[in-house]
Amino acid sequence: MPAPRVVAITSELRLAYVLRHFWQTYPAAPRVTIGYGPAVGAVAVADGAGDFFAQARPYPAAPNWREWQGQRIPFFFDSSPEKDLLTLGPETVLLNADIIAGAFYLLSGWQEYFSAERDRHGRFPYAASVQQQYNFVTLPVVNYYFDVLKTAVEHVTGQRLQPRTWGANAPFAAFITHDIDNLHSAWKAPAKAALQQRQWRRFGQLVWQHLTRPDAWNNLEAVAAGTAEYGAKSTFFLLPETRPGADGTPNADYNAQSVLPRLAALQEALGAEISLHGSIGTATDAARLAREAEALQYATAGLRFHYLRWEPRLTPAVVDAAQSFIYDSTLGFAEHFGFRNSYCLPFYPFNFATGSEHDFLEIPLNVMDATLHHPNYLQLRPEEMLPALAPMLAEVARFGGVATVLWHNENFDPANETNGPHQFAELMEYLQQQGAAFLTGREIWQQFPA
Repeated sequence: MPAPRVVAITSELRLAYVLRHFWQTYPAAPRVTIGYGPAVGAVAVADGAGDFFAQARPYPAAPNWREWQGQRIPFFFDSSPEKDLLTLGPETVLLNADIIAGAFYLLSGWQEYFSAERDRHGRFPYAASVQQQYNFVTLPVVNYYFDVLKTAVEHVTGQRLQPRTWGANAPFAAFITHDIDNLHSAWKAPAKAALQQRQWRRFGQLVWQHLTRPDAWNNLEAVAAGTAEYGAKSTFFLLPETRPGADGTPNADYNAQSVLPRLAALQEALGAEISLHGSIGTATDAARLAREAEALQYATAGLRFHYLRWEPRLTPAVVDAAQSFIYDSTLGFAEHFGFRNSYCLPFYPFNFATGSEHDFLEIPLNVMDATLHHPNYLQLRPEEMLPALAPMLAEVARFGGVATVLWHNENFDPANETNGPHQFAELMEYLQQQGAAFLTGREIWQQFPA
């Protein structure tokens, strides 16, 4: 793992990065002066970070919990917990908790950049996160901090601020995505089981079906059509590498070039989007990623790395260097649905090496089918899934955010009754009933100019 490369993270840098995203959250908000220290006619923030950002520690002191808008919220860098959150004066507001530092810490991914914890896939693990430690992964805490700041701006300006809306005035957006890992392997697991149980007849039937019938996972048209039933457009992440990664992790079981014409037809007929599913190893290798992007020229709008691999100290610069992608949608915890950066809107990742921002928009991943039911993850029963997700999705709607869903094509197999097509349909129906605007990654990116 490379050593962290970091410039001096000054209060000015933190403030500029956080406010950039605050104004994007409330695009119609009037610009007022917001900063540290007392300022007449403006919003002043108490500095609670001390020298934390001058060091390389991944975790700050435990947060102080405060009530805000009926919700219990963790406030990091809250050095005056005995004071009210807001001190209102004539045309001035003092924020007594350092929500700028707290928002920067979470949104920048500071914890994973400076932590050395990685799982067997090289990912920052949920178990090492403050979201897990303090149990707030399904709360978009940065959005709550911004709601506090919004209240301060409203007091100073006398104007009510509204979160962004989507499409035809929809309260939130939904981004429906499918990672295409396998098209020809639905038969393998049942055939292996039949072989182990010496069910020779069953084994022979499965092999014969494999040789004579289309595979149940070779279903891209059905996936796109099933998504279109709800007025949504599928974004397919296409995996171009068939050889396993250097660590033996499998890549695709199909030839991506042969699939492209089918996806191009779905793009024409149903508005589907084609993006790149970066193979094992590309998250840390800019040259390989650029070659994959060049080989799949259709798939150069967006990116998601296979197995959600992401090395915080390398991957953002790798994506920049490839110069092919306007957005990425990798950042979610595989182990739990929710908000990896505690934010329910797209954002521009912070560049620790320069103190600015990376070139691509991150559209965070909120819920993955495998997360909901997998031996290593949550193992929810089918009837538990939507009730578990509904509070998180309500937070997205509350703040005008984006709910990003990943449902693999293989889990559209009718034989899957656990996290299969029925559970996908329930989720889509819920999103539709809640008034989501279904958008592609490119359509979302267009709302967030660089």
